[in-house]
Amino acid sequence: MRISLNWLNEYVNVQLSAEELAEALTMAGFEVEDIEDRRTWADGVVVGRVVERTPHPDADKLSVCRVDIGQADSSTIVCGAANVRADIYVAVATVDTYLPVVDLTIKPRKLRGVPSAGMICSLAELGLAKESEGIHIFAVDSLELGQDVRPLLGLDDVILDVTSTANRADALSMVGIAREVAAITGATLHLPVTQAPAIPKNATAPGIALPDEKACPIYIGTVLENIALGPSPQWLQQRLVAAGTRPINNVVDVTNYVLLEWGQPLHAFDRDRLLTTGAALNLGVRYAQPGETLVTLDSQKRQLQPETLLITANDQPVALAGVMGGEDTEVHDGTRAVMLEAAFFDAAAIRKSARSQGLRTEASARYERGVNPAELGLACDRALQLLQELAGATVVAQTTGTTSLGAAIPERVITLRLSRVAQLLGQVINLGDQPQDLPPETIQKLLETLGCQVAPTDDAGVWAVTVPPYRYRDLEREVDLIEEVARLYGYNHFADTLPHKAIGGFLSVEAALRRKLRETFRAAGLTELLHYSLTKPISDRQVTLANPLFPEYSALRQDLVDGLIDAYEFNLNQGNGPLNGFEIGHIFWQDDAGIHEAEAVGGIVGGDGRSSQWVTSGQDRPLTWYEAKGILDGVFNRLGLAVDYRADSTDPRFHPGRTASLWVRGRLELGRFGQLHPQLRQQRQLPAEVYVFQLNWSALETCLVPVLQKSVKFGVYSTFPVSDRDLAFYAPLEITVADLTTTMTKAGGKLLESVALFDEYRGESVPQGQRSLAFRLVYRSPEQTLTDETVDPVHKKVRAALEKQFGVTLRS
Repeated sequence: MRISLNWLNEYVNVQLSAEELAEALTMAGFEVEDIEDRRTWADGVVVGRVVERTPHPDADKLSVCRVDIGQADSSTIVCGAANVRADIYVAVATVDTYLPVVDLTIKPRKLRGVPSAGMICSLAELGLAKESEGIHIFAVDSLELGQDVRPLLGLDDVILDVTSTANRADALSMVGIAREVAAITGATLHLPVTQAPAIPKNATAPGIALPDEKACPIYIGTVLENIALGPSPQWLQQRLVAAGTRPINNVVDVTNYVLLEWGQPLHAFDRDRLLTTGAALNLGVRYAQPGETLVTLDSQKRQLQPETLLITANDQPVALAGVMGGEDTEVHDGTRAVMLEAAFFDAAAIRKSARSQGLRTEASARYERGVNPAELGLACDRALQLLQELAGATVVAQTTGTTSLGAAIPERVITLRLSRVAQLLGQVINLGDQPQDLPPETIQKLLETLGCQVAPTDDAGVWAVTVPPYRYRDLEREVDLIEEVARLYGYNHFADTLPHKAIGGFLSVEAALRRKLRETFRAAGLTELLHYSLTKPISDRQVTLANPLFPEYSALRQDLVDGLIDAYEFNLNQGNGPLNGFEIGHIFWQDDAGIHEAEAVGGIVGGDGRSSQWVTSGQDRPLTWYEAKGILDGVFNRLGLAVDYRADSTDPRFHPGRTASLWVRGRLELGRFGQLHPQLRQQRQLPAEVYVFQLNWSALETCLVPVLQKSVKFGVYSTFPVSDRDLAFYAPLEITVADLTTTMTKAGGKLLESVALFDEYRGESVPQGQRSLAFRLVYRSPEQTLTDETVDPVHKKVRAALEKQFGVTLRS
């Protein structure tokens, strides 16, 4: 919010400079984003009177003006504005004046041969408008020549751009900031005094219906007649401009002024336009019905949603409650009577209503944070007083509608323990040579400056603190009061304390495992990916959101596979080539037992990642299943995992004949690895062979966490040569290579270092229903060079185990 220091000084006498005040507000929890010193915009600009205006002898669009600025000799100024004429009061930038808004220093010069000493300014050149059609002319009959123009234009002011936290709804008003400044500085607070107008009892008072007692607990409707619509006085316009609001007319400007002063949104309807909906005026607050529309003040026809809260006249929509008025009932040049709305709307109702229409206004921003219902009548009376003074209005009728929730303003009393204050805040260092606890009288004084009432209880050192209505929303607990004490006293005045005994930091086993996995996958050439957990709903097992921002992000992902495929496709579409990546993230699903969350590790590889295809005559070389499996096996080997591959065809996104489930120790399922289904590949226009895997985090923890908790031990490697044997045999088709490898490894014992399949054949000379397999078995001893006498018995044991367990027919 933009805070005018001139306006603020009417409520609290600020003895600090703008920079000092900004520092004090920042230390109290308010962020001052900018200090706009308007006094520099027109330093050296004075009031002048155009005594004579003659056409320029050598330029049709220029005028030669003789201007009196209160000096002995009048100045000659060449002006290019079309509205310059004799006998008007203007703003004149004298010689050597610097105008920072347009970055211009005024110097004597000749324009088409005519000397010019000064410049007659427009509002744009003084920073008060983005564009100006001509120079600014003061709308008065007489002014003191040579006087400073800054007080006349509201440029003798400094503006602070202050941002408050979301829980400080009271700070979105000048009164709220004045209360805060008074509490920080100890200055006396002077709030504007408002007299409640006399309301005649009138049978034509509007009727008010509030069917939803929570959405709108209080609604005040006041009818005013004899409106003299016109421009607002200069002081009001200048304050609105300083706050960043465009002046419109005296009626609308008063509602905006009260909004800025008290933080209470108001809205003025044209009473006669409201009456066109029926003979009598009956106002209501309800939610929109299907098919209803409304043209708002921005001339947009809006399709109303069920969560859109409306103001109705005789059950016809006339405004978006708490957000924006309707175009058909707005105040216009012919308005002679208005119906002034002052209402208290539920914060959640306005938030949903504004979001349903994609709108956020000054009014909705305040309602969403929560306005103060206790001062609703005061803000309404303030607006009625100004309308009577500035527009000559006459109050003819008023109706106040309330529900059970709005009948009584709640009061909150919080128990505050002084021992708890000392425990949380510690000691202060500015009360003596040694740190000491904050005195109780200081705590009481700080709370009372906020408007709280402090009373002792029967328990010693325990107070009952009554919260003022305007801080009802953010002062809810004892710790909130303690925070206010620290904030106002100054965080920099509390002593710094360190723990008596510090311990070294360490990684948890879960963090160490996550770091180990990232290192391993990066070492294998995979890039880490990161996706949103929200995605499109595609399955009943997904967890869907009740109030999503967009349909594309309305459900939680149930695995990592879809996101990896999307990333691969996006990478190709951007011309970046194939993507080899991995991701560690959370997945979600639901079943009869409820909603579940788990962590998973996924990855995707494939395509031809070479930078040049010279050796293949420009043809791509797809990644084979065994090459992709080799990348994953390299990861498992680095992690120390022995993984078995078993055929799997349960996921329709994977190739049914090139997909395997991953198992550790034969009974713990680790995940799934396979090639994308050809139809899905063609649909997404991906390369010929793309492979995806997903691993269960819980299985990785079970296997690897115990290893990480142990000290690393060096394993002795053998310096002796290997002795290899080839083993060929016929095996039934249903027997997997993984099972055969497991049996050979177990039978070979410690001497058998590795088993590798190097040939497979099916066709002539091979028995029906079988295939010919050839393995290379590598034997090595850490203690000696192996001889045939040592290897042959072990090799025969391997052969015997294959014959016994699988009934294979040995060929060699």
